[in-house]
Amino acid sequence: MIEVDEVGVTAGDVTLLAPISVAAQRGEALIVRGRNGTGKSTLLRVLAGAQKPSSGVVRIGGAAVAPRDRGFRSRVAVMIGLPPMAPDLTVFDHVLMVATTWLDDPDAAAELARGVVAELGLTALGQRFPHELSSGQTQLFGIALVLARPFEVLILDEPEQRLDPEHVESVIRVLRARRDDGATLVVATHSPVLADGLADRTLRLDAAA
Repeated sequence: MIEVDEVGVTAGDVTLLAPISVAAQRGEALIVRGRNGTGKSTLLRVLAGAQKPSSGVVRIGGAAVAPRDRGFRSRVAVMIGLPPMAPDLTVFDHVLMVATTWLDDPDAAAELARGVVAELGLTALGQRFPHELSSGQTQLFGIALVLARPFEVLILDEPEQRLDPEHVESVIRVLRARRDDGATLVVATHSPVLADGLADRTLRLDAAA
C-alpha cells in the first residue's frame, strides 16, 4: 500500500530527512521512531503530500502522492498537529460535519460520528465547545475528527501527545481496530507503549540519520 524509495528532504545545506526506503502493506501499522529532528514529521508530511521530497519516490496504493486529487484524499487521512476547530461548533457538530462531507447518506454519517465519539470516550463532551476541553480532551477530539471518515491509509504524528496512560491505551485499541479492518497506518511516536501495542514494523530514523 505504501512504498517509499530512497526518499530524502533537504533545505539548502540542511538535511530534514536522510534518504530512506520502507514499505507497508495493507492492514499493517508502520511505527516511525527517532529523536526530535531526525525527520519523523517530515516523512509524514511527504506521505501526506504536504512536503515535496528532494529525492526519491513515494507511492500510495500504486499511485503518486497527489493531495489535490480527490481520489488520493479519499484514501489517505492525516493528522499532523491538531485540525482546525470552529469556536461556535460543538464537539459532535465538528465530527458530524467531517462524516457528512465524506458520506452521502446522512444516517450513515450520523452513525459514524456517534461511533467515533463513543470509541474515544467523548460522548459526554459532545455538546461542549472546543475551548471548553482540557488539553487531553482536545487531543482525543482531534483524533476523532481524522477518524470520522472512510480511509485506506491513516497517517498520525504523535497521537499520544497530552494523553494520560489510560487514554493512550484507548487510542491503541481504536487504532488497532482500524488496522485489523484493513487500513494501513503510519504513526510517528515517542511512546514505547503505543509502539509496542500497535507496530507490525518499525522504522527507526536514528539509525538512518
